[in-house]
Amino acid sequence: MNLAQPIEILRPERLLFGTGLVGEVGAYARAQGFTRILVVADAFNAGRVRLLDLPGSPSVFGTVKPEPDIPNLEALLAMAAATQPELVIGYGGGSAMDLAKLAAVLPGSGQTIHDVVGPEKVLRRGAKLVQVPTTAGTGSEAGTRSLVTDPASQNKLAVQSRFMLADLAVIDPDLTMTVPPAVTAATGVDAMAHCAEAFTSKKSQPLIDLYALEGIRLVGRFLPRAVRDGSDSEARAGLALASLYGGYCLGPVNTTAGHAVAYPLGTRHHIPHGHACALIFPHVLAFNAPVAAEKTGLILDALGLSAAADIFAQSHRFCADLGIEMRLGALGVPESDFARMADEASAIRRLLDNNPRDISRDQILAMYRAAA
Repeated sequence: MNLAQPIEILRPERLLFGTGLVGEVGAYARAQGFTRILVVADAFNAGRVRLLDLPGSPSVFGTVKPEPDIPNLEALLAMAAATQPELVIGYGGGSAMDLAKLAAVLPGSGQTIHDVVGPEKVLRRGAKLVQVPTTAGTGSEAGTRSLVTDPASQNKLAVQSRFMLADLAVIDPDLTMTVPPAVTAATGVDAMAHCAEAFTSKKSQPLIDLYALEGIRLVGRFLPRAVRDGSDSEARAGLALASLYGGYCLGPVNTTAGHAVAYPLGTRHHIPHGHACALIFPHVLAFNAPVAAEKTGLILDALGLSAAADIFAQSHRFCADLGIEMRLGALGVPESDFARMADEASAIRRLLDNNPRDISRDQILAMYRAAA
């Protein structure tokens, strides 16, 4: 237990959590006197901007991609340069919120996305930032990281900066009621993976372990319910809280091999991030168990599984029972691409170096083959 490991925990300046609070975004904008507002959303949420109750006629960038890339970001930045927003609102899943962060800091800064990749390279923020999640998975509303895919390398560029922390995060579980079962399942497992990976990380810290373990418990209790009945308001609220806790885990600790091995599935084959994390989760959990036996047992217990039974089989069944396809072949990923995927995953040292057990390129390749 790393009791003495230094840690800094950053939180949004103001956070509102509860049903029916989405209109508080408009109240905040009015109180601040903002007239130039830019909403960053996917196509679905662009069609329900009215729920934010914003003043005036906000500009809406409504073409956020599920796995945003540099061209997607550049189109947003062009709109931001033209509208010069005083307030940027991320409204959607992690992709919308991640791009909103960059739209709040890059325009007018003289910096490009390549200038700010890595920790704390952003020079300043030019607009206020509000985050409004409409899925329960990434926890991006609580964090300081943004991920964008570089089409040239097919790798995710990771930006981390305290300037990308929200001034206001409004988490209204009612906004997730329309999320279909498959997306509910995948995003829920993503939230759980954030918690589980942080919990077992070499950088794990007791201050974060509290959030991590409770986030896993919330997913174990509420995710099957929300998949069965999307109108279950208690389950939706539980998952929204789990996602927030997962976001708290990402800041000071971050993820490990699970996300590194999952990333090529999204960047190369456009498998939604949460689905990719779910597919990989049982393989990495079982791989790490020999060096993280106690914490692995606590993860299984929090999910309502048995620490005395087969780790891989149980965690695989947990995901599969949610309706998640757990075979790469069924998702159109050819075995001929496994070697290149393993090369790319094994190069993501910012995550792999946090993993509790050293993992080689060949061991990652073996995971892909086992998931075929």
